[in-house]
Amino acid sequence: MTEINKPLSIAEIKKVLQTITDPTDERLEAFRLDSRKGALAALNSWERKVEKQRMQEMKLQEMLAYEKRVWSKGKKWVAGIDEVGRGPLAGPVVSAAVILPEDFNVVGINDSKQLSLAKRDALFEVIQAEALAIGIGIKDSTVIDQVNIYEASKLAMIEAVERLKVQPDHLLIDAMTLPLSISQESIIKGDAKSVSIAAASIIAKVTRDRMMEEYDTVYPGYGFSKNAGYGTKEHLNGLDSLGVTAIHRHSFAPVREADNQQKSSL
Repeated sequence: MTEINKPLSIAEIKKVLQTITDPTDERLEAFRLDSRKGALAALNSWERKVEKQRMQEMKLQEMLAYEKRVWSKGKKWVAGIDEVGRGPLAGPVVSAAVILPEDFNVVGINDSKQLSLAKRDALFEVIQAEALAIGIGIKDSTVIDQVNIYEASKLAMIEAVERLKVQPDHLLIDAMTLPLSISQESIIKGDAKSVSIAAASIIAKVTRDRMMEEYDTVYPGYGFSKNAGYGTKEHLNGLDSLGVTAIHRHSFAPVREADNQQKSSL
């Protein structure tokens, strides 16, 4: 407070708090002595925000452990790899490979499934701007039906690595081993343990979701923009009433059943 006899208004306190980042700032103690409910509420809100930021920074450091260990061995180009789209009945499986710089310091990155749509989109743009290299691999429903979803996921990951503009020194892969002559680690639930894999999961997820939004305009009636090709009630109803599209996975049971129903009705 600037004057003992003239306390700051609640609005002014909120404005001051927006400028404070140091928990030891002496102005915070003055605000704590303010008995007004609005002042205390503003201070509590600031403290929650600071604590959330602290926790996110701690999480980032935890998720950089794999990368730091590899960087410490002189390997600069560490690629995190993940895929999305194994479970849907329609659309491709999409993989991403992401190489982050050693000074990467963006908090909030996590397994894409744990993030809101708005947060994923925002982080997608940040990762695109900050990453040293990004590769995308896409295998459509035809490939999935030919080789199975597991093998198609592996092929998409290999393609993502091959599309990187630099040759990686090391691969951090979410629960997969790839037949590549590059040193690699398979990390169970890697998208929650490695920031590079988490970044790859965000790139892959946003890329695939946007593809499915486009498919929704080509094949309306299945809800692709909302369900991303997963077997929701709307999607299954679409299969029943409209039939199978060119992007459906014929090797998946609900689609196969819809195929058989179509054939039997002819």
